Amino acid sequence: MIEIRVDELLAGRGRTFYWLSKETGISHTTLWRLKKGKALGINFETLEKMCQALECQPGDILVVTNKKSAGKKRSVKSRPAK
Repeated sequence: MIEIRVDELLAGRGRTFYWLSKETGISHTTLWRLKKGKALGINFETLEKMCQALECQPGDILVVTNKKSAGKKRSVKSRPAK
């Protein structure tokens, strides 16, 4: 799983989540989904804006972990017998 290290980077720079949203023009909702691991992906423009605002490289924001995705599992509904 790939995690977004937004909280750690903001804390290290003495900045807030609100500041990052205003600084980058990225909606609070989009940033929250990235932070919580609810986003299915991130586009390069968003990543670039975050890197510029936080003065870092993409590898500082994106980290590969051994955790499994917390996404919803699809249930298989059984069909009635014919």
